[in-house]
Amino acid sequence: METKVIIAGGGLAGSEAAWQLAERGVPVALYEMRPQHPTPAHKSDRLAELVCSNSLKSNTPGAASWLLKEELRRAGSFLLRVAGECSVPGGSALTVDRDQFSSAATRAIEGHPLIELRREEIRKIVQDGPMLMASGPLTSDALAGSLQRLTGSESLAFYDSISPIVDAETLNMERIFRASRYGKGGEDYLNCPMDENEYRAFYEALMGAEDVEAHEFEDRKYFEACLPIEELARRGYDTLRFGPMRPVGLLDPSTGRRPHALVQLRSENLRFSSYNLVGFQNHLKFPEQKRILRMIPGLENAEFVRMGQIHRNTYINAPKVLEPDLSLRCAPQVSIAGQLSGVEGYVECIATGLLAGVALAHRIQQKPFAPPPRTTALGSLVHYITHADPDHYQPANIAFDLLPSVEGLPRHVARDRRARRESQCQRALSDLASWLGELPLAFPPEATGEAHSPYDTTALAGKTTD
Repeated sequence: METKVIIAGGGLAGSEAAWQLAERGVPVALYEMRPQHPTPAHKSDRLAELVCSNSLKSNTPGAASWLLKEELRRAGSFLLRVAGECSVPGGSALTVDRDQFSSAATRAIEGHPLIELRREEIRKIVQDGPMLMASGPLTSDALAGSLQRLTGSESLAFYDSISPIVDAETLNMERIFRASRYGKGGEDYLNCPMDENEYRAFYEALMGAEDVEAHEFEDRKYFEACLPIEELARRGYDTLRFGPMRPVGLLDPSTGRRPHALVQLRSENLRFSSYNLVGFQNHLKFPEQKRILRMIPGLENAEFVRMGQIHRNTYINAPKVLEPDLSLRCAPQVSIAGQLSGVEGYVECIATGLLAGVALAHRIQQKPFAPPPRTTALGSLVHYITHADPDHYQPANIAFDLLPSVEGLPRHVARDRRARRESQCQRALSDLASWLGELPLAFPPEATGEAHSPYDTTALAGKTTD
């Protein structure tokens, strides 16, 4: 009998893992509990739904997020290919039409002959065969309880936040201008400038706003990179102006000067029918959100397609329980991927899904598997979640701080931050190519196709240091 891998969760990690397994000849049963069991964050029954922003972050060569995406492209990532096909203008970021993206991913998964999509809840961990848990931040209580009993560790939880979306037809374009910061990527963002008086009034209203009351069982542990705007405001009068409302790199054409503060809107789709308030995730009551957000210039009569909200995010203490191949130490037949494994961000979830799927395929087909080199973004991400301090563990986005530095660089390169990062990128892509070539199970043909990188990865002088 062929071994069939059970995957719990049809989000980004689960969908990517299912595809990687199936492409290597391993049958998959992919469980997705929606629509029978909806969640507070999802709006549809489609796979790989993006529940927060529609941005997969920077596509600028040399950025850490770009490096992770570039490595995934070269490794044959299913969802990165879908994202490229469904992209919308987003300045220097890879942004997608969220409906097209999830619809395309769902059609592909449903059409794959080795993937069986089961629209039902899986309530416990399977013990008699390989299983991948990629059920995400809203893992059901039953399945989370099963994981807790298996690992013997406490499940950690904090609360993640979602930005509002506004109807484009209700915007006052006389108060708004189009531009990207420093002119990068065209005029892809709508910008709502504020003078000092407007900012002060907005800040004071935000400080006095009524937020949603926490339940007794809630212990909110916000992720530092995705704080609600009211939390940021409580940290100081100018915190927002150095955060989501920073005006740098933009000039208001009506004054010729940089605004005192600014709110950016990013298109949600190719029709430009709705816009996301960038970085404006919040936990305010809906009437309060409408009242305060309509104080933003250009949003005086705005109608909201979606209001900001908070949703639960559950993840394991990965350094305590996970091996570098993303399997559980106490139960090697069970692997963990996505936000449940302790990564934060769309691309990071896709990355762990790809790696978990590839590792499982190698194990099932009795082929040796080694994680990506520590010098790559993929390898550094896995190294962090499996080697961080378990007593102070928090989810991580990809960042150059996770990658080891390059030794032996010329002094002028070592002293230049951009040059140092380019060296890390160059080395990462070179080492990734070697890793891909060494894996017993071949990657799909497109994995070795034309490069997307501006760097020459054939050789790089320098040694690795942790």
